[in-house]
Amino acid sequence: MANTRQSTKRAKIEKKRTTRNTAVKSATKTALKSAISAVKNLDGAELKAAYTNAVKAISKAASKGAIPKGRASRKISRLTLLVKKSKPAAISAKK
Repeated sequence: MANTRQSTKRAKIEKKRTTRNTAVKSATKTALKSAISAVKNLDGAELKAAYTNAVKAISKAASKGAIPKGRASRKISRLTLLVKKSKPAAISAKK
C-alpha cells in the first residue's frame, strides 16, 4: 500500500506500464510462434508474411522498452537463421 501521494502515483503508472508491456510481449510471442510454425509447414507465402510480422513485432517491442534490445536482436537473428535454413528465398534483401 502506498503511503504518499507520489508513491500512489508511481504505483498507478507502474500498473499501466506492466499491463501495456504484458500485451506487447504476448503479441510478440504469438508472432514468433506463428513464424516458427510457418517454417515447420514450409509454406512460402505464409512464411514470408509471418517472418516479416515477427521481426516487426520484436523490433517494436524493443523500441518501446518492453523487451531489452539485445534480446530482440538475438531473437531476430535466430529466427532469420531458421528461415534461411529452410527457405532462403523467403527473406528478401530489403527488410
